[in-house]
Amino acid sequence: MHIQKSVKTTDRALALFCLTLCLFGVPALVAATSPLVIDVRDLKLEGDLGPFKASWSTQRPEANLLLATLTLTAQQPAPPPPLSVKWSFPSVDFAGIWVSDNNKSNNDHQGMGVDSRAVLRAPVLTILGPDDNNRLTIALSDALRSSKIHSSVREEDVRMYAVVKLFADKQMPLTTYQVTLRIDTRLQPYYKVLRETARWWAAQEGYMPATVPEASRVPLYSTWYSYHQSVDPATIINECRIGGELGLEGVIVDDGWQTLDSSRGYAFTGDWKPERIPEMKKFVDGIHALNQKFMIWYSVPMVGEKSEAAKRFAGKTLGFSNSLRAHILDPRYPEVRDFLIGLYEKAVLEWGIDGLKLDFIELFGPKPDTVLTAEKGRDYASVDEATDRLFTDIMARLRKIKPDIAIEFRQPYNGPLMRKYGNMLRGVDCPNAGPVNRKEIIDLRLLADNTAVHSDMFIWHPEEPVTSAALQLLNVLFSVPQVSVRLGEVSAEHRQMLTFWLKYWKVNRATLLDGELQPVSPASNYPLVLARSSEKLIAALYQDMVVTPGTKLPSQLDLVNAKPSRLVVVKFEAAFGPATVRIVDCLGKQISEQSQVLGAGVQSWDVPASGLLEIRKK
Repeated sequence: MHIQKSVKTTDRALALFCLTLCLFGVPALVAATSPLVIDVRDLKLEGDLGPFKASWSTQRPEANLLLATLTLTAQQPAPPPPLSVKWSFPSVDFAGIWVSDNNKSNNDHQGMGVDSRAVLRAPVLTILGPDDNNRLTIALSDALRSSKIHSSVREEDVRMYAVVKLFADKQMPLTTYQVTLRIDTRLQPYYKVLRETARWWAAQEGYMPATVPEASRVPLYSTWYSYHQSVDPATIINECRIGGELGLEGVIVDDGWQTLDSSRGYAFTGDWKPERIPEMKKFVDGIHALNQKFMIWYSVPMVGEKSEAAKRFAGKTLGFSNSLRAHILDPRYPEVRDFLIGLYEKAVLEWGIDGLKLDFIELFGPKPDTVLTAEKGRDYASVDEATDRLFTDIMARLRKIKPDIAIEFRQPYNGPLMRKYGNMLRGVDCPNAGPVNRKEIIDLRLLADNTAVHSDMFIWHPEEPVTSAALQLLNVLFSVPQVSVRLGEVSAEHRQMLTFWLKYWKVNRATLLDGELQPVSPASNYPLVLARSSEKLIAALYQDMVVTPGTKLPSQLDLVNAKPSRLVVVKFEAAFGPATVRIVDCLGKQISEQSQVLGAGVQSWDVPASGLLEIRKK
């Protein structure tokens, strides 16, 4: 195979660089002229305060970072009224927006917002500059109660109008309430600002994230896409045996184990008796015999209309879902919380499972007719506070039995409080959609800090070309991979590809998961993602563009060609020096290895689709 040699900084190199820029593009390098200036006097509180009095206090930990705290007080308990905090600013150097809602695009800053509460997304909105710098990040200290953050451009004056809505949903009576608006206009990389925002939440009382055990950071097999509700222990044990040979270290047994119904509905869910797998302990032991972890799925809020639990908890639900054919339990009843926690304790004690996948958490929320009082058997008035108590107790009681218990949540329940309850966050279902999976896991990583982020389990058709199948894994390289293809039925090439890339992931896990994550162009769904540690820089290209790794490079550079085209272009700001350059394909087969002196400027290589370029300083 012909390998294009490194290009020197000559007229040819300049021509190549210009052509590359024209064809493929790079992140814009134009910096904003100055940070936005926002003062507490710009914030206008609107709404009928009723019996409440409002006051503001401020802090400025550093330049262009405002902490504005709103305090409401009343003489007697009263439901807080709907309130809005509004302000405006010039729409200058705006190129996109970032919110924690996986259903929203990042390229439209004309009008975008996020709704959040305890178990639904995070109360943060970032306006992006054309240079991937932060222009404005708005975050709320209160991630428990419902809130809305929204911004939109007004055409008449080309200004951005921001609004933070508090108490949009019905609230329980209170006498005092306090919330801090964190308004960050520092011209720093957006990913750095979001990471600091996550750590700001984590430092608050009652928001400390759960510890992350090793069991939360290993690649897993999932039964969901491959077998749905038709789960058979012998088949799954065989899949895990093959998975272990490829590099997987555990399994999540999803929906289906608890019922003989295979209609993909939830009418029979809620009793959590292993009807399909009566010898569950034997099943778990079979997985453990392979030296692998065993996790099991539960739909937490639902009791199906045909379950015994539906009769037991009649009148203690938040409503009925016609589409799910299930009632939604009300966590404000202590017996409801005890029932749910008891189920999970029993599974850990009697079956010896290593973790729980707790699903459909977003269904815990008040309805328009929900009575928000602590009476008639309810020990909480607020559904959000009762939900917080439920999951706090779940984690505390399970960790007493198994300190390294793994708890998985998925989007959209991925806000700051979810890091307190669980130590695995997963992208929402996106079968056979690698680019969507990439956006989901990077979105999660930006606020997850050290909490383990897992991909949605990926699949491909048995006839998929191996280079295309590899893209499903390469798109989630910066998360913990979950696989859900039928491993016993895929080709030998597919297995070889999985073996190579899963081994690569494990060897480089410290950089991929714990290094500084630098996702480029969020408004374009991260076409280039870098992770940087002191030892190595890994860059994955998902579109044709120039990699600019910056200065003070480590001695090892890996460029993952996670796209179908072959050209990989790097622009070195300073001379890298003598290096060994090695190229392998998606199966791990070496294509070439040569010595090169890499000077400042543009260098290019021909790398197979879904292949790897390794650069090692001599």
